[in-house]
Amino acid sequence: MRKSFTFFEDVDACRASEAPTFGSSFIYEKDLCNLIQQPGIMGLRYPMAKNLRSNIPKGDTLVIHDVNTAATSKFAKEVQGNVEVASSVRDVAEKAEIIVTSLPEPSHVKSVYKAMLMPQTLLKGSIPQERLFIDCSTIDPRTSREVAQAAQGQGKFIDAPMSGGVVGAQAGKLTFMIGAPKELVERATEVLLMMGKRVIHLGEQGAGLHGKLANNYLLALNNIATAEAMNMGIKWGLNPAALADMINTSTGRCWPSEVNNPVPGVIESAPASRGYEGGFGVSLANKDLKLALQAAEEAGVQVALGPHARDIYDAVQANPECQGKDFSVVYRHLGGKE
Repeated sequence: MRKSFTFFEDVDACRASEAPTFGSSFIYEKDLCNLIQQPGIMGLRYPMAKNLRSNIPKGDTLVIHDVNTAATSKFAKEVQGNVEVASSVRDVAEKAEIIVTSLPEPSHVKSVYKAMLMPQTLLKGSIPQERLFIDCSTIDPRTSREVAQAAQGQGKFIDAPMSGGVVGAQAGKLTFMIGAPKELVERATEVLLMMGKRVIHLGEQGAGLHGKLANNYLLALNNIATAEAMNMGIKWGLNPAALADMINTSTGRCWPSEVNNPVPGVIESAPASRGYEGGFGVSLANKDLKLALQAAEEAGVQVALGPHARDIYDAVQANPECQGKDFSVVYRHLGGKE
């Protein structure tokens, strides 16, 4: 059996490439080999693929594709086991039974799956079995449903967004939230546990994304609140480390305060302590927040804080001193002492 993992990330790299007309352009990682050095979202896919190759049966082949042929060649040489570099995403779909994708935007997911699914002749090739498509992208549930419908007749499509960041990817400790029919859960879990430590089945197709967006909505709000609370306490004369320790043993405890504290020096491993480099990019946090707000509006869910948080992240993204940084840089934007 052949399993594949596809690398699709960099928008600029693909806009110059030939692309299908389903949504938008292809996107591929501009320089896959740089993933080893670059923390943040750019650092997720490389260790995930390495873990996948390390854990699939030796006789299976990992099929990869990237617009940067030097990068895929480097990966193929560095990683032990059967690795094949595909010529296109369609080539991946023709050669693999299980395809794992991870892309940043809804239009990119549409684009790539259009290229894999058209023409509708996958089952007439060398592998006549229906494919299992596992999409780890964080996108809107509506787009995911559309792609799932497009895959019918050639394969089953499930959503499996992930949580855990670069550290979790490197350690193989990611958490996957999946939306899939019960009969596919065991098969998908087997694959995902090769890259992570936990798989949570939240319901039918689309449920994984609903869960992920709810989580990231809360994360985005907690991140701002933590920055404001830390800034508040420090301006009152409190010691940053003592304040954080108190919060993290009290009812204000949350991931942005305990693990990703926005004040430099409080948590040495946090992005704030290295100039807000790496981590969860503010643009991605804002993207997920907006996807959650969109999905909430479509479902008629009333939200009060989200629109205000969106305005704050828009302003952070527009701030030259915050662009391209971890989302905890909202502390800098609010005038926090560094």
